[in-house]
Amino acid sequence: MIGAFIFWLIYKDQDIERIKSVLTNDVNYLWIIISLILGLFSHISRTIRWGLMIEPVSHKPRFINTFLSVMTGYLMNLAFPRMGEISRCGVLARYEKISFTKLIGTVVAERAVDMVCLLLLLLLAVISQFGEMLRFLHSNPEIESRLISIVTSPILMAGVVITFMLIIIFRKTLKHTILYRKVALVVNNLKEGFISIRSIDRKGWFIFHSVMIWLLYYMMLYLIFFSFEFTSHLGPLAGLTTFVLSSFGMVAPVQGGIGAWHFMAIEGLALYGVAKDNGVIFAFVAHSSMTLMIIIIGAVSLIILPFINRRNEAEVQMAGK
Repeated sequence: MIGAFIFWLIYKDQDIERIKSVLTNDVNYLWIIISLILGLFSHISRTIRWGLMIEPVSHKPRFINTFLSVMTGYLMNLAFPRMGEISRCGVLARYEKISFTKLIGTVVAERAVDMVCLLLLLLLAVISQFGEMLRFLHSNPEIESRLISIVTSPILMAGVVITFMLIIIFRKTLKHTILYRKVALVVNNLKEGFISIRSIDRKGWFIFHSVMIWLLYYMMLYLIFFSFEFTSHLGPLAGLTTFVLSSFGMVAPVQGGIGAWHFMAIEGLALYGVAKDNGVIFAFVAHSSMTLMIIIIGAVSLIILPFINRRNEAEVQMAGK
């Protein structure tokens, strides 16, 4: 509802007929097709990297199951925020007989790596486009004030201090509870997930795919710049700034970044003089194309998973006989 509300706020005053005209006559869809192909390769790269992280804590999962699980997870994220991480672990745990909590540990570690990559990209964007970033914050004082209020919130600080003190005071009692033992088991499995990064045999490939995932994400968005006359003249740094800002919109707790992604992409383009009525068209096309690909591939993955694994189980049974 929040995402839909933000989306409505952005598009409620737009000229729908003009948007239809631009989509029909002024979009070079070849660049969008190339963009989606690169997006598919980014998902393949994520699949390979996840497989590398799983190997140290279990056995090597089959590529097809891992890929279909990843795409199913992306689809589930469109239903409920962050549900995709749980879903893909559940799917792979079922078909590859791997501990669910260990898989969750690898995903937590994976997300930590992704956040580091995103923060590094943010740092690069800030260093290279510092003036534009300051102008963005000054032109959006509500975002600047919210960031400051969150960090300096007395309620947040008091909550952290009180929680920490309660844990220290009642730590002996907590250790004997069933809840504590269950949490400890989950934490231990999560720890194994983080250790999986250190235990990866092919660390070079892990780093390579970590870089490739984000490079392909960036190229996926930047190539869409060439689909429109009003963004085709913008350079790679403008693409980087827009990509980083829109990525933080995708991190927002709404399905698929709906609304939040559009807002951040529009504001990113505005830093480089792209009018809002053009920015909303760009954001709509870019986000819709990426979402449509996820829906199609994710739905196909969800449908064929049982059939692929039924065939594999039948082959195993025949081999046993």
